[in-house]
Amino acid sequence: MAIDLITRNEWNARRPKGAYTPINSTRGAKVHYTGGVVPASIVHDHAICVRLVQGFQNHHMDGNGWMDLAYSMAACPHRKVFEGRGPHKLTAANGAGLNSQHYSVLALVGSSGFTQPNPGLLHGIRDAIDYLRAHGRAGNEIRGHRDGFSTSCPGKPLYDWVKDGAPRPGGGAGPGTPGGQTPKPPAKPPSTGKQSAWPGRYLAYKPDALMSGADVAQWQRMLRKRGYTIDVDGKFGKMTRAATIVLQRAAGEVPDGIVGPNTWRAGF
Repeated sequence: MAIDLITRNEWNARRPKGAYTPINSTRGAKVHYTGGVVPASIVHDHAICVRLVQGFQNHHMDGNGWMDLAYSMAACPHRKVFEGRGPHKLTAANGAGLNSQHYSVLALVGSSGFTQPNPGLLHGIRDAIDYLRAHGRAGNEIRGHRDGFSTSCPGKPLYDWVKDGAPRPGGGAGPGTPGGQTPKPPAKPPSTGKQSAWPGRYLAYKPDALMSGADVAQWQRMLRKRGYTIDVDGKFGKMTRAATIVLQRAAGEVPDGIVGPNTWRAGF
């Protein structure tokens, strides 16, 4: 899918107060979030997305006295990307001494209300990063705002996703995922049929000593029946963890890669 870009003219951006500082390239991009309250209704009303971006620009220019919106790009839950400062222009969002190293991408998700990034938002972030790579010579690094700066931004759910390699939902992994692949579920995962009981122990990836056993194999079979392309070898490796995280996000569970009773039930 090509990027669904909302230009500055289309979101009625104000003119910057001065000239941007040009940059040639960056190491990559840093992901930010709005923090605060983002109405849960944002997923059904794109007008809220536009108002949020406009509000951030007003705050940055009028409240902070900056020349423009601080961010390079912004992504919303509808898989739309707002043009901020754009490529080849120094961001003002990452912190003093850090802005020349990475572009900045704002995700319209908060610390209350709409707090769990949906697939549209995650795709939008990756679309924005790919755009900055293609048009701004952004490198491969994908980091969180808190990397190198004392802040809670971009919040735990987004930062966990960044640490996992920022994979696209349903496939198309980012850096750091095994083999450059993320298990891909079908658009509407079918039920696996009669539900078996949770085995009574938490299943998780432990790199020093892989968890193994019949319960791990059962979980892998459940994942395969839902369309995830992983091996059923009874060992809880990186690919099993990656598939578990994708399933958890789709089911609205905490995407920690750990199979407890709620995640086990979500596998059916």
